[in-house]
Amino acid sequence: MTTNPQTQFATLAIGATAQRMGISATELFNRLKHHGLVRRLLFDCYDTLHAESIDGVVWNVQEALKNWDAKEKGGQK
Repeated sequence: MTTNPQTQFATLAIGATAQRMGISATELFNRLKHHGLVRRLLFDCYDTLHAESIDGVVWNVQEALKNWDAKEKGGQK
């Protein structure tokens, strides 16, 4: 079975971000999925994000999640 590059990228991005945040990859995936960010960020922005360093990808994932969490709680974006 082969995995497409976008799925491999999303797996790497989730794993690296979860490690940086000190949470499980499953927990991060569920939080990203809750906001629709697995598709909207990791898949839809693949062409832009996959050219970045892993640190850049992790930063983007963390920032997007922080912004969407704040928006959901009624805070500022």
